[in-house]
Amino acid sequence: MNRRTYLSATAALGLSTLSGCAGVLSGGDDPFETETVVDGLEHPWGMAFLPDDEHLLVTERPGRLALVDRETGDLEDVSGTPGVADGGQGGLLDVAIHPEFDDDPWLYLTYAIGTDDGGSTTALGRTRLDVDEAALADGEELYVVEPSVDSTAHYGSRVVFDDDGLLYATVGDRGSKDFGEDHYSQDLTTEIGTTLRLEDDGSIPEDNPFVDGEGPAGEDALEAIYSYGHRNAQGMTVHPETGNLWQSEHGEEDGDELNVVEAGGNYGWPIAHTGCEYGTDDLVGDDPFERDDVVDPVYYWECTTGGFPPGGMAFYDGDAFTEWEGDLLVGTLAGEYLGRFTVDGTDVEESDRLLEGRGWRIRDVAVAPDTGYPYVAVDDADAPIVRLLPE
Repeated sequence: MNRRTYLSATAALGLSTLSGCAGVLSGGDDPFETETVVDGLEHPWGMAFLPDDEHLLVTERPGRLALVDRETGDLEDVSGTPGVADGGQGGLLDVAIHPEFDDDPWLYLTYAIGTDDGGSTTALGRTRLDVDEAALADGEELYVVEPSVDSTAHYGSRVVFDDDGLLYATVGDRGSKDFGEDHYSQDLTTEIGTTLRLEDDGSIPEDNPFVDGEGPAGEDALEAIYSYGHRNAQGMTVHPETGNLWQSEHGEEDGDELNVVEAGGNYGWPIAHTGCEYGTDDLVGDDPFERDDVVDPVYYWECTTGGFPPGGMAFYDGDAFTEWEGDLLVGTLAGEYLGRFTVDGTDVEESDRLLEGRGWRIRDVAVAPDTGYPYVAVDDADAPIVRLLPE
């Protein structure tokens, strides 16, 4: 594969503001420059900054992990990555580093694996990273989602740590079309369509909402589940001030959502949803705002609005773009831009469409802790990582 390591800079404008959940765009103006950090990546999926202020880790879906020098663009393939089921939406997916990486250099990866029954599922593993050797060692599989499914869709798979050092991982609904009360995402005896909450060694925290094995109505429930009723959350981040966990979630046809995740919360899929069945105007489930047994989204794109199929997300907490402080950056795939959202508590409004018009499916976004520059991963077979700099 051709991996070019050049730097280039071009001017760009973030345009337009959005009013309402699916309102009409009006003019906006946010000048910045984009700079290519590295090029030639194959479907990059997740990014993580190392605390040396030099290197960026990037997963590539076919199963490679890239170690990128952020200044020179030099790239090394890291050896020792786990085997993955590379097909459909599966492969090597997200990456995160341990909160105490300097003292305990664990690296966490999520990925799709094949199973003996011919299906596949989402797995979480950890391994130690030797930066100088660009190598992984002491790898172990911490958690494997049950059950496996004969599908290559909707693995979810974002992973983050909260301020207490607990790990959260999203699991998609695996593309199930069994809409109704018996759907995987509403069944607490499966981990499909959920958010998992784990200790850093893969064990179950003592204060998980279903740690006693019992769900909200007394039904059986798996102890690792933190929230459920999700379709396919592929963005997740922790608010830098409140510590709240936020997610971006794919809807069916439209119905995309931004959610604040509550312990034990049911997020409705597919019994309550604002989207439609594909190719129709038929709503999937009830209006979530008319049910008191589900958690409402804080922002959504209802059926016929065109949607916002979301990728990764990050709160802006840096010095490079002071006017963005506290805003939420969320990539959209089919929409091909980076959305900037103002956030006041749980009141959310889309204020800018950044990088629009470039034809870039935005898979992930992360903010460099040293410079405050947002880094964006483009989802393509021959894709760049770019960063945004003040003009």
